Amino acid sequence: MKSPRPTNRRQFVKTLGAAAIAAPFFTRHLISAPPSATLRHASFGVAGMAWNDIQALTSNPFLKLVAVAEVDLNRIEQVKSWYPEAKIYQDWRELLDKEKNNIDSVNVSTPDHMHAPIGMSAMHLGKHLYCQKPLAHDLHEVRAMTKLAREKKLVTQMCIQIHSQKEYRMAVALVQSGAIGKVKEVHTWSNKKWGDVGAPPAPTAKVPDGFNWDLWQGGRDPRPFVGETYYHPENWRKRLDFGTGTFGDMGCHIFDPVFEALALTAPLSLRSEGPAPDKWNWAINAKIHYVFPGTRFTADKTVPLTWYDGDERPPAEIQALVAPSKPAEPAANSKKSSGSLLDQGSIVIGTEGVLHVPHIAMPRLFPEAKFKDYPMPQVEGSHHWSNWAQACVAGGAPSANFDYSGPLTESVILGSVAVRFPKTKLEWNSAKLQFDNVPEANAFVRRTYRQGWEVAGL
Repeated sequence: MKSPRPTNRRQFVKTLGAAAIAAPFFTRHLISAPPSATLRHASFGVAGMAWNDIQALTSNPFLKLVAVAEVDLNRIEQVKSWYPEAKIYQDWRELLDKEKNNIDSVNVSTPDHMHAPIGMSAMHLGKHLYCQKPLAHDLHEVRAMTKLAREKKLVTQMCIQIHSQKEYRMAVALVQSGAIGKVKEVHTWSNKKWGDVGAPPAPTAKVPDGFNWDLWQGGRDPRPFVGETYYHPENWRKRLDFGTGTFGDMGCHIFDPVFEALALTAPLSLRSEGPAPDKWNWAINAKIHYVFPGTRFTADKTVPLTWYDGDERPPAEIQALVAPSKPAEPAANSKKSSGSLLDQGSIVIGTEGVLHVPHIAMPRLFPEAKFKDYPMPQVEGSHHWSNWAQACVAGGAPSANFDYSGPLTESVILGSVAVRFPKTKLEWNSAKLQFDNVPEANAFVRRTYRQGWEVAGL
């Protein structure tokens, strides 16, 4: 099969239009003329979300996939077929060493624990970075990546692709235009269950040929391979050392329109009311109360936000505020084209009304009778990957660059610390990157890498 990279503008726009129908994360749009320069690119990861990112990025005719790195060589056939000219490496460090003069940009689309080591290493070499969410596994890693990107003046983007779609753009516009008045409180949730209980199974399985288990673990303490699917490629999000649970996976998406709409900064405090993780796994059914400083869009000097996941949901009286007389239509490009719009999303309560922001469908104003003839803002969506790729060659800062998505990610994965201390209010000092009132919580701000896997700045 030939590479899908189109060779001219007409093919480029046509390819993006087809992708909008075929893939849930694409959105139709018209772009400016593609740059004449070639953006030489490398991908870390080739399957799953990495494959989505590769396809989306190479739909830009000026971007050339030069090389890929994948620890599991059993997953490379597709990328070899579509991009036969791309060099394939198993060790990401070897790729950066050998290709550093042949690439301009990279995407990091690996499990969460490798975002910072690979991303920081690439940025130290001056490479523009497109990174899957969450930006990193731990708070210090996120802060370090944000700082280095700024110092190096690199073009960055975190892959919270709905940030660029019309649905989330509309939610931001409605709040900031004052449609619901000043915001008093927010409830946000996901029905996903990236958690587990109990120790890993006995290590009875052999590491598959072509899979480098030690390289996959990266800087984490080594452990036995216990069989396919427990960690790789399916369930690493559930494991404390490798993923960030449901809040890390979906929180970066679902916090996003609220974070931007209210111009939020770092939270002042947070308190978990749900179960704690065990020694190995994240728990499910989280309920985490955040308190953020107020902004010009909030009613008071602080604004509360509560996160729920798994089977947890906002109280019935809150859900009742957004009970429609007629069900809304999910977005055409939503992965959840069926099911309840209360599966994932946010309820934003203002002094003059309520906004329901589903994930992913157009937001709705309540009470319906009051907003029946409300003049909706005019907003357009855009292509999240192309925004970044074009900025790499033509300049500019994509809207989910690390100066925005870094603080967003920090707020989200503060939850990964809060759940370890149930029923305890944690006071967060963002400037010092520490908890002021619970010193033992600071042990989870910065991870120690095993010897030989250290990266400058981490």
